[in-house]
Amino acid sequence: MNQETIPIKCSIVRGGTSKGIFILDSELPKDQVLRDSIILAIFGSPDVRQIDGLGGADVLTSKLAIIGPPSVSGADVDYTFGQVSMDAAFIDYKGNCGNISSAVGLFAIDAGIIEAREPVTTVRIHMTNSGKMLRAEVPVKNGRAVIDGDYKIDGVPSAGARIAIDWSDSIGAFTGRLLPTGNATDTIDTDEGEYEVSLVDAGNPLVFIEAASLGMVGTETPQEIESNAALMATIEKIRSRAAVIFGLVESPEKAAELSPYNPFFAIISKPASYDAPNGTSVDAGDVDVVSRLLFMLHTHKTYPITGTVCTAAAAMVPGSIVNRVMRQSAADAEVLRIGHPGGVIDVDKSCHTEGGEVVIDKIAVGRTARKIMEGTVFVQASRLAAGA
Repeated sequence: MNQETIPIKCSIVRGGTSKGIFILDSELPKDQVLRDSIILAIFGSPDVRQIDGLGGADVLTSKLAIIGPPSVSGADVDYTFGQVSMDAAFIDYKGNCGNISSAVGLFAIDAGIIEAREPVTTVRIHMTNSGKMLRAEVPVKNGRAVIDGDYKIDGVPSAGARIAIDWSDSIGAFTGRLLPTGNATDTIDTDEGEYEVSLVDAGNPLVFIEAASLGMVGTETPQEIESNAALMATIEKIRSRAAVIFGLVESPEKAAELSPYNPFFAIISKPASYDAPNGTSVDAGDVDVVSRLLFMLHTHKTYPITGTVCTAAAAMVPGSIVNRVMRQSAADAEVLRIGHPGGVIDVDKSCHTEGGEVVIDKIAVGRTARKIMEGTVFVQASRLAAGA
């Protein structure tokens, strides 16, 4: 072995519309500082191009999944998610990634961590970031996860085998309550004025705001949103104050530095027709609500699964911004259709009322996933010595 490098076994895996580096917990040191230093080196961060690592130079491909044996009763596997910053030596563990989560069962089966049971293996995934449990139903054949199929999701060019993911245990993932403040809507004050928002915690904590409140139509492209510096600054002012309410940071000034991943920020508007940047045409009749979502101070090019989960949960809360803006026939429907920059995503939903509060019974999403590469990444030892 070359003493200048440290070999680490890993895989590059696509989960839904994201791509991440999957590493077994046993491959990494227990010391968190050294562990994070190694991970940053693997990704090639901090560097917006991530040219000296495996990161894809995009927020949707600079994602980490650490997989290990279960640490709680009832789980088959532990899964720790990290959003690896491209421009800072920082890994944000304050959240979940639903798209990456969809590949955890597939990875665990192919790695031999979980016994494959045909035709579908149910994998109970302990999400260590939130302490919640996720159930993934993974098609299997001949002891391996099936990747070929006819299930198509917008944002991925090819079809694949459908992996069903049940997120019903993720309600109140970070605050213990679906509505952390107890209110369907709240008002956030900034130096620019007051903004009405809905603060909802399901999968990940989200800030929902109506597009018109920001002077937007709601069908803007990610590029149009990010190129508007004044708009981005306003969004971060609102998001940073919400981060304090969610209990993620102590002051708004620390949100961008310490919690850029959470809370997500969703801009909601009524059903509308628009052309997605990838060439997909979305018809107003095919969606119940339109959303543009930001995380890591960037606009998502499609829609995150945890964002989908939370949007569906918010849709079931009477008086919330999502519930108020969406197509009203969707309130009693079993499926919510969300229009996003890459197309449309569907989510199964159901709930009941108990003691005057909404109780979520079901939130389930279908995804596809596949392992792209497995092998050894060589970490430059001098980077660790330099604290890079």
